[in-house]
Amino acid sequence: MDTVRLSLRDAEALCAAALEASGASATGALATARALVTAEADGQAGHGLSRVPSYALHVRCGKVDGRVMPRVERVATAALRVDAGHGLAYPAIDAALVALAPLARECGIAVAALHRSHHFGQAGAHAERLAVEGLVALVVGNTPKAMAAWGGRRPMLGTNPLAFAAPLPGAHPPLVVDLALSVAARGRIVAAQKSGSAIPEGWALDAAGQPTTDPGAALAGTLLPIGGPKGAALALMVEVLAAALTGSSWAWEASSFFDDRGGPPGVGQLLIAIDARALSGGAYIARMGTLLEMIAADPDVRLPGERRLALRARAMRDGISVPRALHDEIRNLAPAA
Repeated sequence: MDTVRLSLRDAEALCAAALEASGASATGALATARALVTAEADGQAGHGLSRVPSYALHVRCGKVDGRVMPRVERVATAALRVDAGHGLAYPAIDAALVALAPLARECGIAVAALHRSHHFGQAGAHAERLAVEGLVALVVGNTPKAMAAWGGRRPMLGTNPLAFAAPLPGAHPPLVVDLALSVAARGRIVAAQKSGSAIPEGWALDAAGQPTTDPGAALAGTLLPIGGPKGAALALMVEVLAAALTGSSWAWEASSFFDDRGGPPGVGQLLIAIDARALSGGAYIARMGTLLEMIAADPDVRLPGERRLALRARAMRDGISVPRALHDEIRNLAPAA
């Protein structure tokens, strides 16, 4: 594949310029570009630069208000309600995290509910930012419909990412668990369709409920949940936490993240931060040290995220490779970049 290599700084500048040229504010464009480049560096291309064209399209057509500022309201002692204003999600996530961390240290636990939001990318990256602050974090979000409820054929649930992060002792980066509740993220199937590639068996069913390796048929049908009925049940749980609890659109009510049809998606996200030291009576770090010792004692066991951290370190050193067609598409959104 023909690719272009970019430093992280240059990739961030290119993405921000494209979004700003499409009508996003400088602040919103930069927050979004940083998140997308972080995902790309972490090996999560489905949440990386491939999202720039669709985000720019949404800003231009009005599905996203590119200039809105998020509003953070403290609605209870340890609870925040964040209005993303149908804007790009990342400025609202940034505002939520800034307010949530000190509130969790004040109260022991705190929650932020985002509504009127948009695609929020790599859920684990948001949880990781709280873990760097010494907090245990849970992050969930719902997405437009992609999966059927277990036993059904009609999409009604999103892929509904679920992320967890926890601080580790010493200089260890936080433990991060990040997963979509479908076998494969919808973005990976869209990418396969664009490249003309088949998808693996077991990812999706077509509209008739039959297994398919055709990405177009998969997008017209339903994605399969991880773990069968257990994954479907978790996706339903996330739907309740991210949509009902935040007052946001259900998956089947939300418009697509990928095209210009319909109004704003209006999805929701829920972020929970827990003061690990306070709740453990000061024992948390020692307990996590014991966990690391047990894992290290088995040479075949690896912590989740080790590959991601290795890719991040390499990207910081060597930059990232972007398909030339995508690079040109983003450049064409911001000719002066």
